[in-house]
Amino acid sequence: MQFTRPFTGADLHYFELAKSLGFDFIELLVPEPEDEIDLKTARTAAIDADLSIVLAARVNMDRSIASDDPAARTGGLDYLKHTIDVATELGATIVGGPLYGEPMVFAGRPPVPRSDEDIKMRAERTVSGLAQVAPVAKSAGVTFALEALNRFETDIISTTRQAVEVVDLVNNPGLGVMLDTFHMNMEDRSIPDAIRLAGHRIVHFQANENHRGHPGTGHLDWPAIMRALHQVGYTGPISLEPFRRADDRVALPIAHWRAPREDEGEKLKAGLGVIRSALTLAEVDQ
Repeated sequence: MQFTRPFTGADLHYFELAKSLGFDFIELLVPEPEDEIDLKTARTAAIDADLSIVLAARVNMDRSIASDDPAARTGGLDYLKHTIDVATELGATIVGGPLYGEPMVFAGRPPVPRSDEDIKMRAERTVSGLAQVAPVAKSAGVTFALEALNRFETDIISTTRQAVEVVDLVNNPGLGVMLDTFHMNMEDRSIPDAIRLAGHRIVHFQANENHRGHPGTGHLDWPAIMRALHQVGYTGPISLEPFRRADDRVALPIAHWRAPREDEGEKLKAGLGVIRSALTLAEVDQ
């Protein structure tokens, strides 16, 4: 969705553009039927562009393994199993995102007080659901990447410590941690320390600025962040998700994705350069 949304079967030419800008893989939302994406065609397009694919799950209130609604929990489990099938067809090995469901702001659901018992049950349902699908993913050669989202987007897992706790409770190689520095900047006391806490559990990393703009245009300390990744031996994918456009009109809904009004190719390449340079510094600055 960096280039267009919805991303449909008519948009596979963007794979070549991503490669030309210097990227090694594309992070693709798990296609919905209305996207009209033929999975075999998409896989061929990625191979032709010399790109690999990482998938991002799309959850909603009907796909929520943490819900107290049995139908929603079943919907969540069925959807996660579906993403494994999609990943297999696309040749992807990682499916990341807020796998537990329970979206807030984008589902129009406000935060509400919870009793200790309610908190306990929602946590147990989350762990139970992930424990059911993680072995299925592992047997298919896929790893689920559990993402913590900020307090305005979920009330299930918002910190790295919470994500680590759930992954450790599930204790299956089919489930790891996905970190996104945009959310970490809000909820973790220290991004480098949170990376070191997650350690070997990290299977996907999103390098996003504090304001979700292009890397290098915000206040995040990329050399320190990449040094922490290097310290824990992380060698997995690092994706960029910059959709804070150069638009600061009053009353603009900044939280929502908006199509670019200009060719952002040079900005994307520059942001990628920031991350690659910070990675190089981390490797040589022992």
